[in-house]
Amino acid sequence: PGDPPGDRSIAIHVAELLMRCGWTDEAAELLHGVATAAGCQLVASCDLAVAATDARFATPGVNIGLFCSTPMVALSRNVSRKAALEMLLLGEMVSAEDAKSLGLVNRVVAGDRVVNEAVEFGRQIATKPKRTLKIGKEAFYRQLDMPLDDAYAYASAVMVENMLDAEAEEGIGAFIDKRQPRWPR
Repeated sequence: PGDPPGDRSIAIHVAELLMRCGWTDEAAELLHGVATAAGCQLVASCDLAVAATDARFATPGVNIGLFCSTPMVALSRNVSRKAALEMLLLGEMVSAEDAKSLGLVNRVVAGDRVVNEAVEFGRQIATKPKRTLKIGKEAFYRQLDMPLDDAYAYASAVMVENMLDAEAEEGIGAFIDKRQPRWPR
């Protein structure tokens, strides 16, 4: 909803940039307008989300006797428990700024800047080492469901694996040599 002409093709471009980095096409969301129920679930499921200042979010199913159970899954994993329950139990609209403070979106910008901001996310990510991003993103999501001790043990093993990678060698060498890294592609 509220998709200005051209935003879909820009969104596809951003997704392609992110996919080149080993990210899935669910990685970024651009939002103009209103995201309710499954729309809010999609935003919560994204790694990064950019919203226009006039964007609004809600899980309003409770208002019609239908609890937003599937949106609840993504929402409860991306905002605090209290924030998720407030959205789910009250079913009220949340402003873009409030969504940002809850952690539902990363950035809130003027409507005409949404696409540029999302493209900038993609550009910045595309400059990072591909395997390192893939290793890091996978580790991030995997450790979330682990007990704390297991998460640290897993993260330590991932760090060792990452340190042995050619990208780490290039990055550390570039840092020591005070030059920009030349990532293998």
